[in-house]
Amino acid sequence: MSSQCLIVGLQGLELSAEEATLFRDLQPAGYILFSRNLESAAQIRSLTDSLRDLSYESPFISIDQEGGRVWRTREFSCAPPDAATFSEKADLKQVARFGALTGQLLEILGINLNFAPVLDLDHFPEQNNGLRGRCWGNESQRVIDYAGTFNRWMRKQNVLSCGKHFPTNGLALSDPHHDLPVADISLEDLLKEDLIPYTALMPELDAIMACHLNFPQLDAQLPASLSPQILTRLLRDQLGYEGLILTDDLDMGAIVNHYGRGNDLRLAMEAGVDIPLVCHEMSTLKEAVKELEKLPNSRIDDSLKRIEKARRRINRPPTFTVDRWDSINQKMSELTSEVIGTDRYDPARPSQSPVEDY
Repeated sequence: MSSQCLIVGLQGLELSAEEATLFRDLQPAGYILFSRNLESAAQIRSLTDSLRDLSYESPFISIDQEGGRVWRTREFSCAPPDAATFSEKADLKQVARFGALTGQLLEILGINLNFAPVLDLDHFPEQNNGLRGRCWGNESQRVIDYAGTFNRWMRKQNVLSCGKHFPTNGLALSDPHHDLPVADISLEDLLKEDLIPYTALMPELDAIMACHLNFPQLDAQLPASLSPQILTRLLRDQLGYEGLILTDDLDMGAIVNHYGRGNDLRLAMEAGVDIPLVCHEMSTLKEAVKELEKLPNSRIDDSLKRIEKARRRINRPPTFTVDRWDSINQKMSELTSEVIGTDRYDPARPSQSPVEDY
């Protein structure tokens, strides 16, 4: 069933009766959690257990847990610094600990897929394009070393990874949460720099997330997340990637303002996406999924096979204990103090992008 290719969001701290009925019927590939779903460690584990109980197959239970502002548990856990700070101030041993502790924290919460690491090169560090502080640097080798180390050690803790945002969000001059940015760059120039972290780390990435940017020299009509030229011909055929391809959130302004629900799902999967993400607006989802029925069965089957292969790497989470949770957070606090001298980022700094507020 085509709905088994989706990752979807939910509204509150626990499943509503309506959500339980919808998700039991649709059996999505997985779920994504945001701050609105998170109140305490014990509450999260109860929620993730309920999502597993709802599913016939092991679901992907995902989150954006990058560090800094994009650290969804920051209100009740140690909040480590962002990737930019780690890249500037930490050595690779400390980055390895950051990855391992992030994985341990997510594993005990019952979360098995982290939408990290960010592999974008930070071409415009002062630009309000949704990336401020989230990148590991603006040199490809730096990103490979630091993001690769984080990724490797997080995956050792039974948490799957997702590199983002292919082919790059780092050339955006605006925030795709609001509109559709344009990056007028050739494939030749992308291959020289921005695509190098992907080609280097591809064997160690369980998934790759496509960005909502238009690259007119690669595809004059469609953004990367909906583009067969970029996702099938470039990422699959030319670069040889065999793992899962995901979209960024299709509820972002870059997509919803231009393509509409249902049409966006179909275009994404026609482009070669395995898992479209619908993170916030569920009211029309059941109707929208009917658009996917227009696709050839072979297209859906290809994605379901990749989803099943990735599912084999999902383990059941360990037993939750408060002592284990506290121990992980204590170690993260100690690491943070080593790197920046405090165990929390400054929450008083103004938000730069909706990604920080979800």
